[in-house]
Amino acid sequence: MFMAPDPGLLRLRASLRAVLGIALAVTLSELAGLPLTASITGGLTALLALFTVADPTVRDQAVTTALLPAVGFPVLALATVLHDAPTPRDTIWLAVIFCGVHARRWGPRGHALGIFAFMTFFVTQFLHALPSQLPELCTAMALSLAASSAVRFGAWCIERRIPPAPAPAPGDDRGLARPTTRQAFQASAACAFAMVVGQVLSEDRWYWAVGTAWWIFVNTTSRGETLVRGFRRVLGTVTGILVGLLVAVPLNGAPAPTAALVALCVFGIFYTAAVSYTWMMLCVTVMAGLLYGLLGVLDAPLLALRLAQTGVGAAGAALAVALILPVTTDAVTDRWVRRALHAVHACTATAARRLTGDPEADPAPRVAELEALLGRVRLSLAPLVHPLTPMRSRKERARQVLTLLDDCAREARGLATVAADPDASHGARLTAACRRVESTLETLLGAVPPHPSPPRPPEPAHHPHADQALAHLHALEQALAQLSHPLRGSSLAEA
Repeated sequence: MFMAPDPGLLRLRASLRAVLGIALAVTLSELAGLPLTASITGGLTALLALFTVADPTVRDQAVTTALLPAVGFPVLALATVLHDAPTPRDTIWLAVIFCGVHARRWGPRGHALGIFAFMTFFVTQFLHALPSQLPELCTAMALSLAASSAVRFGAWCIERRIPPAPAPAPGDDRGLARPTTRQAFQASAACAFAMVVGQVLSEDRWYWAVGTAWWIFVNTTSRGETLVRGFRRVLGTVTGILVGLLVAVPLNGAPAPTAALVALCVFGIFYTAAVSYTWMMLCVTVMAGLLYGLLGVLDAPLLALRLAQTGVGAAGAALAVALILPVTTDAVTDRWVRRALHAVHACTATAARRLTGDPEADPAPRVAELEALLGRVRLSLAPLVHPLTPMRSRKERARQVLTLLDDCAREARGLATVAADPDASHGARLTAACRRVESTLETLLGAVPPHPSPPRPPEPAHHPHADQALAHLHALEQALAQLSHPLRGSSLAEA
């Protein structure tokens, strides 16, 4: 995790910025004379705003952040007013869960607003907020959004134009077959199970089971992905509880060291989120224990209950993906691999056009799209390459696919770099090499989306970039040829 690449130190900078933004939010709440519960609400609000808003541009991030109160305030009001009415409270929360998951169909903005709505309801359960506390909680939320926005968009603005997340893999996306609709039903069923069983275990701390079930469904699409994420969440929670017993319980809510450790946990959440869900959950669990210490309710039995509720939530998620509109790992993986290979074809065709002298052809966006798709391929194959998977032959094939697709991406990046050079030229050998790569892809896929073929230019004088481009194309052709065996040998997964 600590050795994971961090180009431009973006993860480090975003993590430090989060600590600063959340610290400012809590400080403003304290200076405003708000009680501890409101300050905690403010800190968690700032954390969510900084963590969940992930639009591709800063401008879009600002718009999404401005919309957070539109879902936060109504949900906060409902959750506090219904706190002592279990049946309507649970019914409304399930409605929020369904709408929050379904909102993911509208991209990063819908995703962020859905998470914020869910977590606002969760925080009121965590703090046992009552209607009389609503004004101070709303004030803390407003102050914290203003503080975190001032840091994010003013004092420490990180302009990071990232490619938008790839759309769901192609398929029948109408009705219950739409990924967000299907997952909304799955998440709602899992959370309903978690509510019932969680309340049997504890009438006061049942919400942890619901939170576990909800978060397991974030960024997953298939049955296998969801099960692996559930396993990682339980593992991170167990480890976090052990750390909490050694750190949070002895502190017993001492303000200064608790605040310092909470800041460290916030840094860990942001720094590890992109590379290790287990580590992130460890940091979340330790932070929750420290907050319970501040509230004066932390002890070893509470941490044991936290673990039990996490197990209930993970079980609910596993049952939901197995029984309700299930989607197999095989179906998802095949679609993402095909989309990645289509992206390789687009990279090659666009680079070829650029090398012919077409100034409008820019392979860089195609490479960015390929990188995003490879991230989805890795996620979909995670169940097969997991250390505990019993399917050894499929694990080996999955690893071969990942390795060869990474090779394709590396060569596509190199080809794009050569093509971007204004002095680069295209010759007959490059034309032939591009066509061989395209032919290999067509053999793998059966058909590819139409792309303009580069015209055959007159043979130019030899240019030093030609050999470099040829090397990338030959390596790309070789990697694609080797892919035919693991892709055609048999299904990567059957469950």
